Amino acid sequence: MFKTTILFRFLLHRFFSGVGIILLIICGIIYAVTFVERLPSNPDALSTITDAWIRLLEYIPMFLPLAVFMGTLLAMYNLTKSSEGIIISSAGRSPYQIARPFLVGATLIGIFATTVINPYFVNISAKNLTTHELQLVDNTIWIREDADSHFLTMAAKNMHKQKSDLIFTDAKIFVQNKDFKLLNRIETDNITLSQKGLHTNKATIWDTQGNSSTKNWEIKTKITPQTVLDRYLQPNQISFWQLPKFIKKMRSIGVPVRGHAVQFWTLLFLPLTMIAMTTLGIAFSQTRQRRNFNFGLKFSLGIITCFLMYFLINTFNALGATGALSPLLAIIAPPIIIIAAAGTFIEYFDTI
Repeated sequence: MFKTTILFRFLLHRFFSGVGIILLIICGIIYAVTFVERLPSNPDALSTITDAWIRLLEYIPMFLPLAVFMGTLLAMYNLTKSSEGIIISSAGRSPYQIARPFLVGATLIGIFATTVINPYFVNISAKNLTTHELQLVDNTIWIREDADSHFLTMAAKNMHKQKSDLIFTDAKIFVQNKDFKLLNRIETDNITLSQKGLHTNKATIWDTQGNSSTKNWEIKTKITPQTVLDRYLQPNQISFWQLPKFIKKMRSIGVPVRGHAVQFWTLLFLPLTMIAMTTLGIAFSQTRQRRNFNFGLKFSLGIITCFLMYFLINTFNALGATGALSPLLAIIAPPIIIIAAAGTFIEYFDTI
């Protein structure tokens, strides 16, 4: 059983307090900006509140490493300012022993973000799915089916989810026979894809003679809402728990899934990234000054370094997504580099 000492719990509490304060500040700023930005495009304030909350959850993976780094700096600064850090060091605790609760806390944050926040974001955003969350070709949703008796091709400009169905707007449908002869052309403002197939209450239909009529139209299809989502969903729209099965399924039918693999390894090794940013924050917090500790200067330098690390991580992610590096190597290399560099600095500072 994992046992903790009073000092361990004290340092862990300080770490969570520092990260929590930074998260509240960053989340508050992002939420306020997003609320104002989304207000004109929503019918009422309640819808805007929900929309801004979804957008905030989407941004969390982007700013969480920065928040952990800044929270570590703040926690270490408070320990130095109150002389508690000096007392702990005087008791014979090395920087590595002091850092242990911080690293445990960072690991817990990474695990929580991967296993809870990510699935929650995917679940809540799926209820408000739009084309902004889809990977489209020429800004159009294309669906094609090779059925036993016909070929069906549909192009739609927009899509949203309604319970278990998908609603397509501004859709054009072409039905051909097995000899690729056009049988019908259908245009409609709204058409629903359910488990049974496509159906619409009002459509303009042209036959092979060029005659048109307006009436209800439906056709049974093998395509389901889930198969459409599997084809068009972006990697961050798929839950961490569903990604392995999804990647295996897409590979079996020959669909490129490198971006999804990068997303899976990113989420899996998010705790390692949190550990790396915490180690970097501890390295920047090392000081022998009991008074006049220039927190502002170190904080500023740390933020600049953190953005450089963020650029490094994004560069490796891009290399993994394009195939220049394997997705696994592209994800684990940056945090290992950061941990090695920060650990070397802490070791050097502790021995001089």
